Amino acid sequence: MDVPNPDIDEVGLLRLREPAHRVSRKAIRWWSARIAMVWTILLAGQLVWWLNTSSFGELHMWFFVGSVVLAVAEFLIEPRWRYRVHHWEVTEDAVYTKSGWLSQEWRIAPLSRVQTVDSHRGPFERMMGLATVAVTTASANGAIHIEGLDQEVAEPLVDRLTRAARAAREDAT
Repeated sequence: MDVPNPDIDEVGLLRLREPAHRVSRKAIRWWSARIAMVWTILLAGQLVWWLNTSSFGELHMWFFVGSVVLAVAEFLIEPRWRYRVHHWEVTEDAVYTKSGWLSQEWRIAPLSRVQTVDSHRGPFERMMGLATVAVTTASANGAIHIEGLDQEVAEPLVDRLTRAARAAREDAT
């Protein structure tokens, strides 16, 4: 007797659901570092512009103050919010992800559709022991990215997804 798969509906399509795993807590620091880097460059540019322009001095000051307020708010809110939202899971049938913060995205990639699986580690990610896993399918939406994974989780995940995708393709033919 076949046991029904709760991830597949009556028509045989995968159901959209909350993925089971969170990303690493270290991802909060990584996202914070990226935000700080971008805002530091923007604020430095504004400060130089303000100090080297004689006209609109007060307007420049208020623009700079508003930017500082936005930078602090984003630095304090966005990384923690992202951590609460970002989830991922790999089952025998598919890869499930949920990501974003203001605009949130839920994605499902059937393993039979996976074309490539890649791992990426930028400089900040390497410093913090993190990695991003990209799962490429034929979807017009592009690859699914699972950001903020511990390196120790990402490496076996890439191997598992590669093996599972190969097996799913062999079963589909």
